[in-house]
Amino acid sequence: MKGAEGAGSAGSAGRGEPETLEMSSAPGTAGLYVRAVLPKSGGGRGRPVPARRLVLRDVAADPGRLRRYAGVCGFTGASRLPMTYPHIVAFPLTMSLMTRRDFPLPLLGLVHIANRIDRHRPVEAGERLTYRVWAGDLRPHPKGTAFDVTAEADDGARTVWRSVSTYLRRGRAAAGPAPGAGARSGGTAPGGAGGPGGPGGPGGPVLEERWEVPGSAGRAYAAVSGDRNPIHLHPLTARLFGFPRAIAHGMWTKARCLAALEEHLPGACRVDVSFRAPVPLPSAVRFHASGPAASAGGVLWDFALRGDGGAGREHLRGEVSLLD
Repeated sequence: MKGAEGAGSAGSAGRGEPETLEMSSAPGTAGLYVRAVLPKSGGGRGRPVPARRLVLRDVAADPGRLRRYAGVCGFTGASRLPMTYPHIVAFPLTMSLMTRRDFPLPLLGLVHIANRIDRHRPVEAGERLTYRVWAGDLRPHPKGTAFDVTAEADDGARTVWRSVSTYLRRGRAAAGPAPGAGARSGGTAPGGAGGPGGPGGPGGPVLEERWEVPGSAGRAYAAVSGDRNPIHLHPLTARLFGFPRAIAHGMWTKARCLAALEEHLPGACRVDVSFRAPVPLPSAVRFHASGPAASAGGVLWDFALRGDGGAGREHLRGEVSLLD
């Protein structure tokens, strides 16, 4: 398996500081899925998330992969990285982190319930970036246990992109305050008021589209992203995990929504989404976005993705806002 590692700062974990592991290359996700099905020794529940950061330096987007990603997700060009593209670069590091034997929760069965991305500036396709990924904030959730995975990309001078993904391990409802629907790093749950797309004021712009999502959408996104979770690939493999049909990747639905908003996104912005319900494959869905007549509180757009039809199930809700 690719991705040789070496620990930087020997003994740092013993002092309570994060252990840093430098990756010489991105690990192959196929091997990591094999690791994911193997039982972890010692039992994981009740243990803290290890204070560990994985680092991959000097990474530029592969032009062919970038073009394929843009096509699969609906973006119009590939001269700059789509706002969601760094997520798939960081994804093998995330998998490597969560499939280690000392990670307290198994990878398979986790549910991606929210994602926040901060883009501090547009990133050109040829730029070389350093990626860092770590996990933390293991906490009770009304439906089990939640935690966050943070990924950052910097250009050598400053952070240009940051993502916080919130995952849920279903189980006995845990005691304690319920977290918000959004990723927990200082923001609010998106789409907290108003109609299908949130609180768009009178006179504000409205965008609406209907999309036919084919049964092959999960396999197409898996091929370009490396996220080959069986629940996305085929009805037979999805049924092994309790889904009657394959379901679309959450990050594909977010990327597809941002592709529809591509012309309206400022260079520096935050996009916060909560994943409400899976998109079964195949299916028809409706995208709705509304922008306030005057930006209130920095919110530029509220958007939602629902099943086609008047009473369609809400799959995703999100908002675009200015960075503080």
